[in-house]
Amino acid sequence: MLADSRRNAPPKAFFPTALRLLPGLLLAPVCVAFSGCASVGYLTQAAHGEWRVLHERVPIARVIANPATPSAVRTRLQLVQDARQFAVTDLDLPDNGSYRSYANLHRPFVVWNVVATPQFSVEPLRWCFPISGCVDYRGYFHERSARAFGARLAARGNDVRVAGVTAYSTLGHFADPVLSTMLRYSDLDLVGTIFHELAHQLYYVPGDSEFDESFAMTVEAEGLSRWLGGRSGELQKYTAEQRFDDSVDRVLAAARSQLQRLYAMPLPDARKRVRKRAILSATGERILAMESAAHVHSGYDELIAEGLNNADLAAAATYSDCVPGFERLLQQNDDELPLFYAAVRRIGRDPRARRALCAQSAAGPAPPAQP
Repeated sequence: MLADSRRNAPPKAFFPTALRLLPGLLLAPVCVAFSGCASVGYLTQAAHGEWRVLHERVPIARVIANPATPSAVRTRLQLVQDARQFAVTDLDLPDNGSYRSYANLHRPFVVWNVVATPQFSVEPLRWCFPISGCVDYRGYFHERSARAFGARLAARGNDVRVAGVTAYSTLGHFADPVLSTMLRYSDLDLVGTIFHELAHQLYYVPGDSEFDESFAMTVEAEGLSRWLGGRSGELQKYTAEQRFDDSVDRVLAAARSQLQRLYAMPLPDARKRVRKRAILSATGERILAMESAAHVHSGYDELIAEGLNNADLAAAATYSDCVPGFERLLQQNDDELPLFYAAVRRIGRDPRARRALCAQSAAGPAPPAQP
């Protein structure tokens, strides 16, 4: 396994594409007319935070040429330049101004995500924005604001997770920079994040986070496989790493299935809470045992130590449940990315086709919940 993989960081479910509401920011006053919309104050903090990020942009070529640039940063940005060109020439991803500049944010995360579910549900709460639709999280540029919002949701009885995020996409409406927060990960994860975020710029369905994130995850994985194509040893390690990630996804999906059955049972809330804790605890223990056997960290260690909850499982589902459908679609199109992208666009226009693509979960057989 790659020793410096993203597993040493927060799980994948929490850090890509934290904020995709920016096209609607100028329409913030309209939002009050929509049921379930976020507040104007929330949109204002997002607009101000994005302005600060854009204000820090410097062309990557200029950063590399600056003698004061640390050599480690220079090396990573040279890698970014190579990956950015590969994304255009080999993956047919957008050739625009995104990821051709650099922004040093002087903080560990660019935003903090809040994901929440009801106490007895694994379906995430959703928030809606003009143009970009409804999403399964709220992203804040200040950690204190994110934790305050999370605390309010928790006080209402919801399961909540607040986690830092290293990157996001504005869907091509702005020239997104490479962020200093992205440089904390391995070379492979940095390259994969660029592929992932450019995939969001290529195609995005408002209001369908599962479809959008699974599409981007599929493009990221395919892109990294091609990036490593001539390096058989690294490719083998990456493939093994992907298999481990898939096995963790299946464990989490099985836990979601168990919890869904439990929550549908006509039991007193107190008994449901006890059984819920038992399922989540067993899930965490199973992941830790898998890590120990494989000598690798999944990235869920901190969450398991704090206690897994519905929100963790819901966030993971957003990034994994539809991936098998996209992988099959890519194979059906002979692994030709332009054909695959065209097929994704056709399916994306039809809600029924999107649901059919996502119908097969990554879950393996799950043990039944005990009555």
